[in-house]
Amino acid sequence: MDILQKIVNDKRIEVSLRKQLIPIKQLEQSILFKRETISLSKKLTQSSTGIIAEYKRRSPSKQIINHDLNVFDVAKDYEDAGVCGMSVLTDGKYFGGSLDDLLTARASCNLPLLRKEFIIDPYQIIEAKAYGADVILLIAAILTRAQIKQLSELAKSLNLDVLLEVHNETELNKSIMPTLDMLGVNNRNLKTFKVSIETSKQLSNLIPDDFVKVSESGISSIDAIKTLQPFGYKGFLIGENFMKTDNAGESAKLFIENLKK
Repeated sequence: MDILQKIVNDKRIEVSLRKQLIPIKQLEQSILFKRETISLSKKLTQSSTGIIAEYKRRSPSKQIINHDLNVFDVAKDYEDAGVCGMSVLTDGKYFGGSLDDLLTARASCNLPLLRKEFIIDPYQIIEAKAYGADVILLIAAILTRAQIKQLSELAKSLNLDVLLEVHNETELNKSIMPTLDMLGVNNRNLKTFKVSIETSKQLSNLIPDDFVKVSESGISSIDAIKTLQPFGYKGFLIGENFMKTDNAGESAKLFIENLKK
């Protein structure tokens, strides 16, 4: 069984437990549920750099990335660095994240926040809104077309942006629908964990222009971004590159300054 399937199986158990702990009604009464969201897709279309910087402590492929950086400081520093948005991992078991990280990031910055999570249930979208997210991630590899439709429609009804992630042409073809804002191409092969930006190049022509194109995984150099910009990519999700340093915000700042040159 591949890692994604394992994560999804664990996620089902986790979500059913969370539903028992905190009912939807309670989530809808949270203060953040009523806040006006900030659109990441709009920010990306207006930016010349398009950096979405991630906060993640560890991952199944790399194990520990950084356990020393505090999310409050990183969010503030990312904002100062001039990133377009911030991605916050909320999966605990595999990535060492939590919804509290999202809440803390929200308290610390005015960036559009992406809840980076394995979303399989409408409950998680209500939860994202209640904890201060502006954007949700849907992963085509773990959802049917009907699920993508249901989840993206719910997200749009809550004024959340939707980033849909694909790995190949089959996933892309089943997923395209008007309730998505951004299409993210993940350059990581989920079976081998190998990363190649060729994936983003190959799929770029198949993504209609109505969607903001985002490239994810394996983007650690200015060259990679400059290579992908002519293919129409406006967003670049950078996960480990900043987090593996002692000062994620400073690394992001230098990266963006060099990218602008």
